[in-house]
Amino acid sequence: MPITSAPAPSRAELVEHLVRTRIAGDVATPRENNLDHYRKLANGDRHYWFGLELGDRWRDEQDVLAVMAERCGVIDDPDHRHGQDTIDPELTVDALERMAAVLRKAAAGRRRVLLATGHPGGLLDVHIATAAALRAAGCDIVVVPDGLTADDGVVFQFGQVAMVERGATLWHTHSPAPMAAILDGLEAAGEALPDLVVADHGWAGCAGQRGIDAVGYADSNDPALFLAEAEGTVQVTVPLDDHVRSPRYYDPLTAYLLNAAGLTD
Repeated sequence: MPITSAPAPSRAELVEHLVRTRIAGDVATPRENNLDHYRKLANGDRHYWFGLELGDRWRDEQDVLAVMAERCGVIDDPDHRHGQDTIDPELTVDALERMAAVLRKAAAGRRRVLLATGHPGGLLDVHIATAAALRAAGCDIVVVPDGLTADDGVVFQFGQVAMVERGATLWHTHSPAPMAAILDGLEAAGEALPDLVVADHGWAGCAGQRGIDAVGYADSNDPALFLAEAEGTVQVTVPLDDHVRSPRYYDPLTAYLLNAAGLTD
């Protein structure tokens, strides 16, 4: 069962909570940082591609900004170069509802699901609760093979969620390499690949690029997964600030998601 005991809020209550805690609304990520990342992605810096193969399709940073305004809710004015930027909380909840539909389908089909995070400081409990709820509904949660390494770290699971550890520290990473290590490790062991990946950062991008159904979370300065959703490589990307002051702030979001998916009592 989900680890959070928070009751599921109404849509209006969740929108208010997202704005108050700055998960959405006027977020902490500054406009300068957002535009810098959009520019680097457009210039072909693969650190910002999250394991996706974007080719030459997003070489104009204004095209990237247009998608981010549409799907994340950042300010759409290209002349707004400094200061505050935003995530539209209504878009966040819309995406949570789309993700809930994917999770509901996975539970109904008792699908094989892999959960992973490159942002354990913010989103780990969201993923742990989702894994527990899916397992309780009969899904097969993928067990990561032992001995996997990537990016000078160890790929392992905690609470049924895959992540990277370096020096006894859970690692924040945008890299697709840990997900590639898991998928390659499963194939090498003769084990089935996941039917669905629930993740963020390069974990979700790599899975989607490999043709696996993937849903994920992304911040306003991480455009790759939103572009992937626009192209159909990733099924759902939920816009949010992925590391606010307290991880407890995500509990109402998690409760809303799992309730909408039919994964709560």
